[in-house]
Amino acid sequence: MVRYSAFLGRRVEVHYRAGDILLPASGIFVADSGRSIFLEQSFVQRGQQKHFRWEIPYQYIVRLQEKVEDESGGSANAKASAISTELKDQVSSAAASASGGAPALLPLRNRPKTA
Repeated sequence: MVRYSAFLGRRVEVHYRAGDILLPASGIFVADSGRSIFLEQSFVQRGQQKHFRWEIPYQYIVRLQEKVEDESGGSANAKASAISTELKDQVSSAAASASGGAPALLPLRNRPKTA
């Protein structure tokens, strides 16, 4: 049975588990297979239009809600920013504890391409 078909074609925000970490994802809800949901996000990178689609199994979904685009911004933007900051803090503290206190992300260096 399809659980989330009411969100089809709408912009949604999903919070899902990836191991011990809670991750947010937002995009257009494009499909519901009955076992997983599929989100798609389009963006421009280096002047080219890119599409990113991912699958999130039902058992990993913690929260799914429609994301409303507020024209006025204001307090809604401030609240969203505070929630985003809080989630980033949770993710970084979870990553630090999982890595034994070592930095979770290492800086990437631009390597020259070899032929």
